[in-house]
Amino acid sequence: MTKPTRSGADLHDAIRHRAREIYIRSGRTAGRDLENWAQAEREIQRKALGEELRSAVVVKVDGVLYVGEYTRELSQGYLPGEFGEGMTVPVRFDGDRMFVTRPNGMELETFVVKVG
Repeated sequence: MTKPTRSGADLHDAIRHRAREIYIRSGRTAGRDLENWAQAEREIQRKALGEELRSAVVVKVDGVLYVGEYTRELSQGYLPGEFGEGMTVPVRFDGDRMFVTRPNGMELETFVVKVG
């Protein structure tokens, strides 16, 4: 069975949309257009090829467990184990994304894949 392919226009639109999300997420920092575009392009192309290797982080918010997956390549140097079990960490949600504030103050962006 072959994977469905996207047209060049569809990929371009997906990359543009993701680059804008990255721009907004990073506080609308000016001058990072090429960086944002390159990151978005890597994410979308990997997803299109089905090559996305993901890791997960689990947090409990108000008694509910959230599992957030993230790509190691785009985790901005996050290393598993930065959060100790039972550690209190700031978390915010935006749609299907969960942002966990790391000890160094940077956010680990994840996609919520399980709530329970």
